[in-house]
Amino acid sequence: MPHFVILGKWTEQGIRNVKDAPKRAEDARKWAEKHGSKLWTWYTLGEYDFVSVLEAPDDETAFEFALNISKMGNARTKTLKAWSSEDAAKVIAKVQ
Repeated sequence: MPHFVILGKWTEQGIRNVKDAPKRAEDARKWAEKHGSKLWTWYTLGEYDFVSVLEAPDDETAFEFALNISKMGNARTKTLKAWSSEDAAKVIAKVQ
């Protein structure tokens, strides 16, 4: 299954309601499970407030997930599609 790295920054609304962040993360995890995906989240220091990894069945599911997160207004995200070392090696081997 494809993996996606999600870099998140809280909005003013999100930081104002920071005490709700663990529940929001749990709700996101449940949404992912309901849609055949898995989600792991870590809170971070630095440029981003949290980093998540989403394992989703396809790009469309990841896109829908990102839109749902943004529409709540608590965070803005950047999503990166990721390949495992094994999958990347297969692509790299094709480079001429």
